[in-house]
Amino acid sequence: MKVRFQQLDPRALLPAHAVSGDAGMDLCCLDEFTVEPGERVLVATGLALEIPPQHAGLVLPRSGLALKHGITLANSPGLIDSGYRGELKLILVNTDAATPFHADAGTRVAQLVVIGFSTVEAEWASDLAASERDQGGFGSTGVEPNS
Repeated sequence: MKVRFQQLDPRALLPAHAVSGDAGMDLCCLDEFTVEPGERVLVATGLALEIPPQHAGLVLPRSGLALKHGITLANSPGLIDSGYRGELKLILVNTDAATPFHADAGTRVAQLVVIGFSTVEAEWASDLAASERDQGGFGSTGVEPNS
């Protein structure tokens, strides 16, 4: 499947997979920026895209930036519907308590995964089918964190 991108700014970089077969395509920032600890910043990519019908784009943080610098997305995952044709922008947040994060223009700051989906229709029901888990919440399956 191909996803078409429009270069809204001549400095914009075409998203690419770092390694063949990767799910995510790296998204690069258009301009240099600094995000202070605890601050959010809206980052331009200079790109618009055409996601095929029955597909959606999920914008996800890059694990290396999250681990090394505390950089994540405020609305992770960001959702891009197939009908959206505006500029792809990213809401980055610095979760580091003390260190600002600086990115030069062209830095890989997020990743895009395009997935297929089924359209569903909501309807009211007086009851729901029983399941093995039923109404059990966190930890109800017997799996504890860090175990």
